[in-house]
Amino acid sequence: MSTTPTHDSTPSSAGDDRNLVPVDENYLAPSLEDRLAIFWSKHSKSVIIALVVVVLAVVAKGGYDIFAAQREKAVDAAYAAATTNAQLKAFVADHPTHALAGIAELRLADDAYTAGNYADAQAGYIKAGDTLGKSPFGQRARLGVANTLIQSGKTADGEVALKQLVADLSVAKALRAEAAYQLAALAADAGQTDEAAKFITQVEAIDPSGQWSQRATLLRARLPSSSVVASGGDKGSVAPAPSVNFKTTP
Repeated sequence: MSTTPTHDSTPSSAGDDRNLVPVDENYLAPSLEDRLAIFWSKHSKSVIIALVVVVLAVVAKGGYDIFAAQREKAVDAAYAAATTNAQLKAFVADHPTHALAGIAELRLADDAYTAGNYADAQAGYIKAGDTLGKSPFGQRARLGVANTLIQSGKTADGEVALKQLVADLSVAKALRAEAAYQLAALAADAGQTDEAAKFITQVEAIDPSGQWSQRATLLRARLPSSSVVASGGDKGSVAPAPSVNFKTTP
């Protein structure tokens, strides 16, 4: 009589792994969780490095901003403390490219202009213009250069500079009106009545309600008629240095 085995002769496996499929880029339908897992396994180091770089950049920028703000306060304080010409010159030497150095140069140039040192004034206005560029103070410096040319006897060159200011629409209208008034006054002094009237009209058109328009109206009232040969105006007058409020910085 044969004995029938009471157990299956086929070896049993430790587990049924017939349905296990590797989850990688070749897997046809990975879930969102699977895709994230695949991405992280491949790029986790790159992601961590990128995050570290971003954090370091943010920290570095914040530190630089704090340093720049503190430095700017120190420069502002140094400029505020410069009350004499010697101190202004020292400030310019210490901060040659700063906008406030341009303002300091403008102040020094105005002082030289008032004192009749037109060569020094012109040099100062040129330096101020180079530093301040197309800002309102830089435009002021251009007007200062034109005035110093005229006061130095280079009237033709000064008139060219004034006309350039009048024609430049990027220049503040008050400065353009002042330049046009200076041209009108020069023409009136030279007995060029029609030319003076033309520039007076420009002043009134550029800045109708400004102070230079009011002065131009008074100048027009003093002009002789075009049929009269003018003998010239007050040729001894000296154009004032253009006004500026140095408490306002660009």
